[in-house]
Amino acid sequence: MSIEDLREIQEKEGQARAGKRCGVAVCSAASCESAGGDSAREALDAAVQASEKGEEIDVFGTGCLGLCHAGPLVQVTDPGGTHLYHRVDEAAARRIVDEHAVKGMPVEELLATDVGAFFDKQHPIVLEGSGRIDPERIESCVAAGAYESLYKAITEMTPADVIQEVTTSGLRGRGGGGYPTGLKWSTVFKAKGQRKFVVCNADEGDPGAFMDRSVLEGDPHRVLEGMAIAAYAVGAEQGFIYIRGEYPLAIERLKKAIKQAERLELLGARILDTGFSFRVDLRIGAGAFVCGEETALIASVEGRRGSPRPRPPYPAVKGIWDEPT
Repeated sequence: MSIEDLREIQEKEGQARAGKRCGVAVCSAASCESAGGDSAREALDAAVQASEKGEEIDVFGTGCLGLCHAGPLVQVTDPGGTHLYHRVDEAAARRIVDEHAVKGMPVEELLATDVGAFFDKQHPIVLEGSGRIDPERIESCVAAGAYESLYKAITEMTPADVIQEVTTSGLRGRGGGGYPTGLKWSTVFKAKGQRKFVVCNADEGDPGAFMDRSVLEGDPHRVLEGMAIAAYAVGAEQGFIYIRGEYPLAIERLKKAIKQAERLELLGARILDTGFSFRVDLRIGAGAFVCGEETALIASVEGRRGSPRPRPPYPAVKGIWDEPT
């Protein structure tokens, strides 16, 4: 896979989308699926196939659309703008296709109204692709810019350049400690070891938490690309995503995303025709809350009982199999 191949995928996907007059994005996050999202999707697909303008309508699954309490959610984008429908059942799905997607007339009584106060001041960053990309199709993600930053990092920047860029950005950990990401990467970069590792902590054991789940379900390639950039910066060739077994949908999408990225040589050996290689494996947690703590997580990745250990040494110096992590 070269950058030219990546551009070709972007162009083909863009042309395919341009040929559609109307996009119907069905929330395929766990919250909406548990509320009957699969049935809504099937009804939408059936209605589009039965429509005389079916070839002009693009129905696809997408990440979390925000109103998790009001699922299933369906977002319709056409020349008239973007409209969000909530609590979409099979009957509503047929009306959305027949009246809105085909005739261009929004079904007012089915729209999610009075949501401006919730959405107006939001500026999605991590989930900016929700409503635009299909997380189960790497081509959809590539068309939205996936792996462009990885290409830039490994072809135009040195590992030190990448670390400096992250340091300058002010990016910090979001787990509560707020540890500067650039400082952590710099520590691993400087640490001595035969091997180095990158770990994504997606254990998320807090009751009612769903941030990691939403990201992995809605845009898994963003996580894989970020891990690859981190690996290039610190000198790692192996990554692990530690995710709890209670997130079957996220696990399924991650497995699919890893296979797709490996097929396009965006993960694995000689990524994007360069000398950089990086592979990612999953480790499924058994639901132990303590494994959200980094040293307990590392023990679990190694196949040992997930018990925390005193620090220092910190994982950046002595982590998985006593190597910088």
